[in-house]
Amino acid sequence: MLEFRHLQLRVRDLARSVDFYARQLGFRLVHQAAGHAELAAQVGGAVLLTLVEDRSAQPAPPDAAGLFHSALLLPSRAALGRWVRGTADAGVEFDGFSDHGVSEAVYLSDPDGNGLEFYADRAPEAWPRAKGEIAMFTRPLDMPGLLAAGATVPAGPLLAGARWGHLHLRVTDLKRSDPFYQTTLGMTLTQGSYPGARFLAADGYHHHLGLNTWGQPRRAQPEGSLGLVEATFAHSGVTAEQTLRDPDGMALRLAPL
Repeated sequence: MLEFRHLQLRVRDLARSVDFYARQLGFRLVHQAAGHAELAAQVGGAVLLTLVEDRSAQPAPPDAAGLFHSALLLPSRAALGRWVRGTADAGVEFDGFSDHGVSEAVYLSDPDGNGLEFYADRAPEAWPRAKGEIAMFTRPLDMPGLLAAGATVPAGPLLAGARWGHLHLRVTDLKRSDPFYQTTLGMTLTQGSYPGARFLAADGYHHHLGLNTWGQPRRAQPEGSLGLVEATFAHSGVTAEQTLRDPDGMALRLAPL
C-alpha cells in the first residue's frame, strides 16, 4: 500500500503563506515558530504541509524540473463544491477547472507560484479506460453542478476529511524518471498515452504520481530554490525512514506505512 502523506515547501514570506493556506484555503495551523509552520486539514489531523521560510530563496528558472502541483483529495463532490464556494468568498483566484473523467479538479497557485489542485474522485467503476489503461482527459468542469452540490453541505471546516491524493512533477526525461519512481515506490504505469506525461499508481488508484515534460524542462531542480523541499510517501514495504533524490534532484522521503 502507498500514501502520499506530507509536503514541505520553501516560501519567501511565511506570514503571507500561512495566511493564504489557513485563512483562504481552509488549512488549520498546527504549529508556527521562527521560519517554520505546520498545517493540517482539520483540528487534530495529521500535519500535511510544512512551510519553511527563506527570504533569500529565488524561484527556479522556467526550464528547471520541479513541482507541477500537489493535489489535495476531498471526500466528496459536495465537499469540493463547498470548498470552492468558501475559498471564492475568501478572495482566492483560481487558475482553472477541469473534468478528468476519474475526478473533478480545481487549480490554483500559492503566493510563491506553487501549483495546487483540489479535487474529488468519481467512483472507480466510472473511471474511463481504454486499451487496458486509465484514460484520463481534460474537459470543462460542470461548475453549476459542482456549486449546487456544495450548497447541500452543512457548515463546518472546509477541509474536513481531506488528504493528499497525488503529486505531479515536471521532469527532464520521462524514460528516466518513470522507472525510478516505479522501482522506488512500487507503483505501476496507469496511463502512458497522455501527451507529454505519465501517470503512476499503486493499489488500483488512477494515479499517486504524475510526471510531465511540458515546457521542455532541461535542468535539474536548483538547490535551495523556492518550491518543493521534500515529498513524503508512506509505503507498506518500508521499515525505516529514508531520503532519496530522484534523477532531477528532487528529495523524496520514504516512511513506513
